[in-house]
Amino acid sequence: MNMPLTHDFKETIRTRAQKDKAFRDALLREGIEAFVSGDVEAGKAVMRDYINATIGFGALSKATKMPSKSLMRQFSPSGNPQARNLFAVLGYLQKQAGLSFELRPAKH
Repeated sequence: MNMPLTHDFKETIRTRAQKDKAFRDALLREGIEAFVSGDVEAGKAVMRDYINATIGFGALSKATKMPSKSLMRQFSPSGNPQARNLFAVLGYLQKQAGLSFELRPAKH
């Protein structure tokens, strides 16, 4: 059972992400890895925190030309983002952060 995060905890994440680039980068990487590994719920939660702590849904809306309410819904716990929208958002966030992630086969 997932417990909702408190406002104080979310504010702690936002504050740290705004001050610490390595933390921001790790948060983005964690969100993308969650999606790629099939943990959509965790991916949405991490990306929602990342977006709120960095660019915000308003600026993301302008950059992706998707309505902010639609973006917020897609990354909500009950949201179901279409692959096209998800990849557009993740691609933009990577570019905005100056990062590029790539997939590699796991070593066994």
